[in-house]
Amino acid sequence: MCLGIPGQISAITDTTRHLAKVNVGGVLREVNIACIAEDGADPQALIGAWVLVHVGFAMSRIDEDEAKRTLQILDELGELQAEHQAMQTSGARA
Repeated sequence: MCLGIPGQISAITDTTRHLAKVNVGGVLREVNIACIAEDGADPQALIGAWVLVHVGFAMSRIDEDEAKRTLQILDELGELQAEHQAMQTSGARA
């Protein structure tokens, strides 16, 4: 299964190599934006855009509401996973 994580483009770092800094859950990562950059368009126009990031590439653009819903679901899944691991560690059964 492939999972794209929402992130927001905060800066364009290298226009030649199509690289940008993307805020993914509070962590700035350098991401390749070639898949979402339009030919001839100014890459600076992408600053502030929400994207789905997978293995270092911005795979598609998404709107802010979709990004926030996805982040909330991922957060809830993380909490559920942590609770499940705690139950396994304590020997409790669900």
